[in-house]
Amino acid sequence: MNASRSASRFTAILLASLLAGSAIAASAAATAPAAKADSNPARTGADVIKAATAGEWRDVEPRNLLIMDLPQGQVLIELAERFAPRHVANIRTLAHNGYWNGLTVLRVQDNYVAQWGDPNGDDEKTAKPLAPASAKLPAEFSIPFKGLPINKLPDVDGWAPVSGFVDGFAVAANPKQNKAWLAHCYGVVGAGRGETVDSSTGAELYAMISPARGLDLNITVVGRVLKGMEFLAALQRGGPNMGFYDQPEQRTTIKQVRLASDLPESERPHLQLLRTDSKSWDALLDTRRHRGGWFVHSPEHVDVCGATVPMRDKPAQ
Repeated sequence: MNASRSASRFTAILLASLLAGSAIAASAAATAPAAKADSNPARTGADVIKAATAGEWRDVEPRNLLIMDLPQGQVLIELAERFAPRHVANIRTLAHNGYWNGLTVLRVQDNYVAQWGDPNGDDEKTAKPLAPASAKLPAEFSIPFKGLPINKLPDVDGWAPVSGFVDGFAVAANPKQNKAWLAHCYGVVGAGRGETVDSSTGAELYAMISPARGLDLNITVVGRVLKGMEFLAALQRGGPNMGFYDQPEQRTTIKQVRLASDLPESERPHLQLLRTDSKSWDALLDTRRHRGGWFVHSPEHVDVCGATVPMRDKPAQ
């Protein structure tokens, strides 16, 4: 009986102490000053883009803007003159003379490429003439790294010692070999070739519907899709032969391909891209590198193919 009474008395004392402690804690919480809200919340990518100054945007040059009209919609391609000047010059000539008008998208390989050109291009008798464009060009797989105004990424790239951006294009490089090249990211446009490295002319082009960095340094890259990539990526996939269509009626006809510089000023798209040598671009990359909000895990990494350069219609003057 005595042991039972002692246990009961101890339990009562313990319960009273706990209740008193809770009351003190509640009182302290009630009188404590409210926590201040973060006066400098992390900026989002949208915040960075909105705050970018006028000088941090650049115009897309009409002479480097290719406009391809498909039944599904319009595809806008910026040409990479710095990286493939001979091919870009040839593409301008082909577009100026209406080479692709009436030709087709002849191959769509899932998770790889959408390719367009002349279905009879391999037959000398029935192929559409390239003239006055050149029928023979040197391969332009890379350019010298030395002196290149690249905005390097600090993040590790598994495909090259250096990666970053030049003129809005995703670039990889090997400084020891003095080589820099355009990376095969989503939307990149290249010049199809045969077995020989110098067999591309720019007449047959493809757009990456998935990144494929293994193609780097093996094909001349001539540009990238700025707008309308969804029309190419959504096309019906081709057959088991590398995505080439089995039947001619499966191909998508190209209405026309023109250079913006060949159009009247009033008919040209007027686009601007965020400069990839700007402070706002670096800040935008940081918002991708250091994720918050919805993200439970922040990657603390940016991949050169995972960073999309913002584009907008040029503001009215």
